[in-house]
Amino acid sequence: MTDVPDHLVSLSERLRDAAAARETTAVIGLGTRPLLENESTTDVARHFVSAPSGVLDFQPDEMIVRCGAGTPLDELRAVLRSAGQDVNIGGSGTIGGALARGWSDVHRLGRGPIRDVLLETLLVDHRGTTIRVGGPTVKNVTGFDLARVLVGSLGTLGVLGEVTVRTRPLPLESRWSVIDGVDRRRLDEVRRHLYRPTSLLWDGGRLWIHLDGHPQDIDEQLQRWGARSDSPPALAPHRWSLPPDDALEVVGEEGDVVEVGVGLVHRRRPAPSRRVTAPEVHRRLETEFDPHRLLNPQVKRFSER
Repeated sequence: MTDVPDHLVSLSERLRDAAAARETTAVIGLGTRPLLENESTTDVARHFVSAPSGVLDFQPDEMIVRCGAGTPLDELRAVLRSAGQDVNIGGSGTIGGALARGWSDVHRLGRGPIRDVLLETLLVDHRGTTIRVGGPTVKNVTGFDLARVLVGSLGTLGVLGEVTVRTRPLPLESRWSVIDGVDRRRLDEVRRHLYRPTSLLWDGGRLWIHLDGHPQDIDEQLQRWGARSDSPPALAPHRWSLPPDDALEVVGEEGDVVEVGVGLVHRRRPAPSRRVTAPEVHRRLETEFDPHRLLNPQVKRFSER
């Protein structure tokens, strides 16, 4: 536990009051990442809270930024890009919503997963208690890395009130290109020779490539394969998570696009349901952090799957 900073007092008090009344609370941002399809939080939650917004501290030399979890990503990017930096979180909405959802964007291959972005957070639990998790530098973190568990927890362990995240330098150039007529053999050949692509998207015939770096280096790589400039493909709404090699075998239906090397396939139809057995550590965390299921009640817990 830690002292409650001024910008989290209101959030802490509202959660404390809801807990005292044993009433459910949903966490809302800008509504760009619904936690469940075709289900409204208004049907299951009595109260609604949002995290505070605004950049609190930006240290370009250390490549870290601290902000309210309700800060819109567009607002955060504007601040970071004034110093030639960015954050490895795609899409729009709030930074807290992106971390709570936990979906990496299509640049995961080269830039890493979204869970690596979060260094430290002030978490407000269902009782309104503020807990500091992680540290502003990796070497300050010892023991169980709870910050990584919070990424993708969908607000079921607590409300991200304030977050400290890594930034990254903006490359000299970022470019999307496409190669036509790419079968599995040619795909393997391109993958072996491309230098650090940040994304490879393949629909079974076309391969979209995203490269960061010096313009001349990008030109030399793409000219070898006869690539032409193009925008990335529109991605279907459903995500199938598979082992990377198996994901390449699934592609075949119209609209399928696989994130090569990552194991995600974007498809027009939902993935078949499968039962996931939650590790004991997940069950214990859920019981410890929200034993009465008061936070984001519309989200199915691991222990309920």
